[in-house]
Amino acid sequence: MDVKKSRVAFWVFVITFLAATAVMIASVIKNNAYNNTIHNVDIEGEDMFSQEGVAVDGITVNAAPRSGTWTKLFDLNNEGLTENNYQAFTYDFTFANNTKDEVSDFWFQLNFKKDVFLSSAWNGSLEIHQNINGEEVSDTIPDLRDYNSKDYPLNFYKVDGETLVAIKAGDYLIYYPSSGMNAMEVPIKSNEGTTPGFIMYVPIGEDIEDSTLELEYKFYRKLTSEMIFWVSMAGYGVWLVAMIIFVITSIQIKKYKIRHERDNKIITESIETFTKFIDAKDPYTNGHSKRVAIYTKLIAKEMGYEGEELDRIYYVALLHDCGKIGVPDNILGKPGRLTDEEFEIIKSHSVRGGEILSHFKSLENVGEGALYHHERYDGKGYPEGKAGEDIPLIARMICVADSFDAMNTNRVYRNKLSKERIIEEIETNKGTQFDPVIADVMLELLRDNKLNGITDV
Repeated sequence: MDVKKSRVAFWVFVITFLAATAVMIASVIKNNAYNNTIHNVDIEGEDMFSQEGVAVDGITVNAAPRSGTWTKLFDLNNEGLTENNYQAFTYDFTFANNTKDEVSDFWFQLNFKKDVFLSSAWNGSLEIHQNINGEEVSDTIPDLRDYNSKDYPLNFYKVDGETLVAIKAGDYLIYYPSSGMNAMEVPIKSNEGTTPGFIMYVPIGEDIEDSTLELEYKFYRKLTSEMIFWVSMAGYGVWLVAMIIFVITSIQIKKYKIRHERDNKIITESIETFTKFIDAKDPYTNGHSKRVAIYTKLIAKEMGYEGEELDRIYYVALLHDCGKIGVPDNILGKPGRLTDEEFEIIKSHSVRGGEILSHFKSLENVGEGALYHHERYDGKGYPEGKAGEDIPLIARMICVADSFDAMNTNRVYRNKLSKERIIEEIETNKGTQFDPVIADVMLELLRDNKLNGITDV
């Protein structure tokens, strides 16, 4: 995996992780907002005391007196009454949760429009509010069953040894549910309910159905119930799987790279050793094959080639003169003008190189460089007189690199040319000897001094 692809993979992982995290944060915010929302409901007694009750915002509220009530005599003004005039009712207030979530907490306020006497209540605590001599007096009774009038500043009434809390019209009570293990009124689980109860005395023939109830409650939803939570978890899952695959792949690629680099080193050293035998035949061209290979690789890189293809181009260029192994030393090193026969022998090295490399099957088209690097763009080269695009691209690259090295090194018959003269020669031969596009690439490399450090120019 190259640097560019690694960088892309890195940012894909980062963006995926951030997106999943953003969705997770959104699910937490949404869930917290839902759990912290306070629901308020006001219910008239007529609706509340109906058989169906009142269904509002996820809950149903129903209040109903039990059957089998009893009566007592309340002589409030010491009038000498002899007949029972108050009746006791046990009222059950049922709160049913109709949602898939829990009701985490609730409380309700019961407002009275007539005088009643509160005898008992169970489970939760009661906060009683009375109007005494024009002032509001309130106190909280944790358990009305243990009520002692001496402990609270509230109006009360005793009848038949029973102490009752006196509730006048306009007074009200607030009920707070119990979360203790015995009662466990909250939380109210999904599709379940709880039923606080009261025993009240009201005048015979009357009831408390004209009372009103103010209810406040909150829901609790588990984070795992949010759809977007699972979307974020799916995102994290994809990210994690992709990361594991990436790490495993990176390890495998690293091993492959190490093995590939080792193999390349062996191949390079083997080929360079072979080319040194060729270059050693002519001391004036010592290092020529490697320099041409480097120049060709630079040209190819400027033209957009990369990776293993660049390595292949380098090896093909490195072997371009392998056919010279069969040219006699006295011809290669002859200081004077070659005879026609000698020149034909020299020219034969391209064909001989192609033949030698035809057995080299592991490197694709390796013989193209050796066979065609002396072809000319105008068709006047050898050995086949190919022209233009018919000449393999790699051979056209080597042609320019080979000619540049010939001009840029000392030869037995002349000294190397100046940089300016080399540029002039390449410009002059664009479109005739050289592919004009490749020639321009070489000229750019020269003018930008990108060949410095390889050889003096």
